[in-house]
Amino acid sequence: MINYFLGLSSVWQAFLAAIFTWGVTMLGAAMVFCFRDIKRSIMDLLLGFSGGVMIAASFWSLLSPAIDIANNLGMISWIVVAVGFLSGGLLIFLGDKIYDAISRRCNLLEENINKRSLMLVFSITLHNIPEGLVVGVAFGSIAYGLDGASLVSALTLALGIGLQNFPEGSAVSLPLRREGFSSFKAFFLGQLSGIVEPIAAVLGALLVLKIQSLLPFLLALAAGAMIYVVVNELIPESQGGKNKNLITLFTLIGFSVMMILDIALG
Repeated sequence: MINYFLGLSSVWQAFLAAIFTWGVTMLGAAMVFCFRDIKRSIMDLLLGFSGGVMIAASFWSLLSPAIDIANNLGMISWIVVAVGFLSGGLLIFLGDKIYDAISRRCNLLEENINKRSLMLVFSITLHNIPEGLVVGVAFGSIAYGLDGASLVSALTLALGIGLQNFPEGSAVSLPLRREGFSSFKAFFLGQLSGIVEPIAAVLGALLVLKIQSLLPFLLALAAGAMIYVVVNELIPESQGGKNKNLITLFTLIGFSVMMILDIALG
């Protein structure tokens, strides 16, 4: 199985890796069949852990390789990485604003449906797009054999994204179940938020393979998108309960786990 995977093209590797991250989203969404609700404290710990994983992945799997690759390509690395990083955050910010405008214009929010639940579905689906792109970019960059781009790093990144997709799947399906959706419909919408990742992964890999000079920018863009999601969604959501100190500790643990995986295996 491993040899088969290693023998695949970068595009197929990216696609299969993103199928894995989507599968973890499905597992998280499937919690709706086991529980109508999960204790807030447990969800907070999972979200805190996921936030730590994403912060570490943003640097060691994205920004650091982006700087190395930009230097190898003769670019002014700090400009390319800074612009890419800010563009990633702006991408998610604009996506949130576009959703707000569409929801107001089309009057999508009915009285019996919680606005927060709908926004959560949309926001998680939206930020899964750059997550899929970054998986594709990570695997596509391997083809160039540049420093900072390796199969282990790409796999570690996919693992980190998969880890934080589990609570995201639950965070979509469980609130929908509480709002009166059937278990199957809540699960379907929960896993649907992750289906964009394999599609975006293929696009990211193809884009990088076609235009090598975009690689550091796209890596930094993905990092900016992930940090925006962590700061705007995961951390505030995880800190809403009572055990803030314990949640902060789990964020540090998540960061450490991802850092160890990336450094030790990379």
